[in-house]
Amino acid sequence: MQDGLTDLAEKAGLVSIESTRIEMPAVFKDFEDYWHPFTLGAGPAPGYCMSLDPAARQRLMERLRDSLPRGEGGTIPLKTRAWAVKAKVR
Repeated sequence: MQDGLTDLAEKAGLVSIESTRIEMPAVFKDFEDYWHPFTLGAGPAPGYCMSLDPAARQRLMERLRDSLPRGEGGTIPLKTRAWAVKAKVR
């Protein structure tokens, strides 16, 4: 991902390009709290999820539910990640 953003910035004519990863903890109160955004269809992952036929979407939901880490009280602790690019215009 990082190299792709740097390449994109270079193709846009930017210089002195720096990129960095930003990570923050995210704790979902339960699986429903985690899953609900995927049902809204906004963004790449939710868009993909909603493009699946109902049976495939159900299988995806079950696989995620069974494989996600669990914390106290059924919470789901994860890390969120974003990439930032800093550059100058020529």
